[in-house]
Amino acid sequence: QVQLVESGGGSVQAGGSLRLSCTASGYTYNTYSMGWFRQAPGQEREGVATIDNNGNTRYADSVKGRFTISKDNAKNTLYLQMDNLKPDDTAMYICAASNRLWAGLLPQYFGYWGQGTQVTVSS
Repeated sequence: QVQLVESGGGSVQAGGSLRLSCTASGYTYNTYSMGWFRQAPGQEREGVATIDNNGNTRYADSVKGRFTISKDNAKNTLYLQMDNLKPDDTAMYICAASNRLWAGLLPQYFGYWGQGTQVTVSS
């Protein structure tokens, strides 16, 4: 079992930055991909960014050039650096982990989920 705990969310003005963190614990040896998803009220869950064990990354078109996903294996921690935030980025951001070799940005391929951390961007 894998447990994921997010932190770093909050309220920020448009154009500002936030860095989200996700600490993983449990049986993480079989986790091949990790990522960030987001969900706004009344909308479907959207893949934001993922990273595999080799450091390969994938981003949603809407965040390319603004967000950066990374991880610190020694700390078992996943990060999402979010720059130039926009009001449309407002959502609950959820950390996820997958034991699939390939998962992309598809939420159905991720079997472990955190509780989420709220990001609110005001204009």
